[in-house]
Amino acid sequence: MRITFTTFPYDILICILWSIILLPTALLNLDQTLRIILGLPFILFIPGYLLIFALFPTKKTTHGIDGIERIALSFGLSIAIVPLIGLGLNYTPWGIRLEPILLSLFLFIILMALIALYRWYTTPAKDRFSIDLNIEFPKDQKPFDKALTIILAITIIAAGGSLIYVIVTPRIGEQFTEFYYLSTDHLAHNFPRNLTLGQNATIILGIVNHEYRMINYTIEIWLVNQTTLFNESTNETTVQYHQMWYLDSIQTQLNHTPIDIEGPWQPQWETNYTFTINRIGTFKLAFLLYIDEENVYDPNTDIAPDPEEKLTSAYRDIHLWLTITE
Repeated sequence: MRITFTTFPYDILICILWSIILLPTALLNLDQTLRIILGLPFILFIPGYLLIFALFPTKKTTHGIDGIERIALSFGLSIAIVPLIGLGLNYTPWGIRLEPILLSLFLFIILMALIALYRWYTTPAKDRFSIDLNIEFPKDQKPFDKALTIILAITIIAAGGSLIYVIVTPRIGEQFTEFYYLSTDHLAHNFPRNLTLGQNATIILGIVNHEYRMINYTIEIWLVNQTTLFNESTNETTVQYHQMWYLDSIQTQLNHTPIDIEGPWQPQWETNYTFTINRIGTFKLAFLLYIDEENVYDPNTDIAPDPEEKLTSAYRDIHLWLTITE
């Protein structure tokens, strides 16, 4: 069974319509499955196909190529064209982002489609390439040619299937947790440093979960009495831990938050934490973050037996230096 379209290059029209439909789908961030279905041909086939059509608007002659060669070269050229467009955008003010890449590819496709249409119409009708669907192997085709055609078709299907699998399969990037503190005016300075005995002070504690799973977080607050010594002969700094008192703990459960490198940074969980120090001296107020761990301590009696081990056991830690006077 053979189907031939000779009155109009419908394949060019399909490529243009496909690209036009993709634009709002991708820019408006619509259904992911639909974006994948429309995006794969847009990136991996259409740019190369239209470039090949513009170069070879004729059918299989001494100046043309056949359908199998056209399809194979379309994939190869598309894989070469898209990175080159991205490389060019890297040296422009727009950079390599979704919108510039999408619009640049779209303009390239439209330009190639117009050139392909012009070349097709200026080619004699008997020599024009047209879609020729034949679901049977030609009877006069040699066994070796049939085998090559089958192998090429299997290779294209396997490559497309592998690519779809890689794109559809969820990708896990770097897993980490943001743990921070801010002043009450949401700034990274103006922290309480010098306090009097029993004076209340408040900071903002924050956590952002990028661990790709739900996490039960525990923040333990400890008051550390330590001395930092510098050895001039060895140019080394050592820390001596004297005492470490437990003050408080905070628990929260957070879902994974995707990383948005293009948009403004957004907090996920924050709380105002007010503390009071009832000891005189200079101390390190340590905030130790643990995952899926909840220890119970008594603020009135518990002292860490090994401060260094306790400090290094935390998943994340931050601290604030305080001087407490009468």
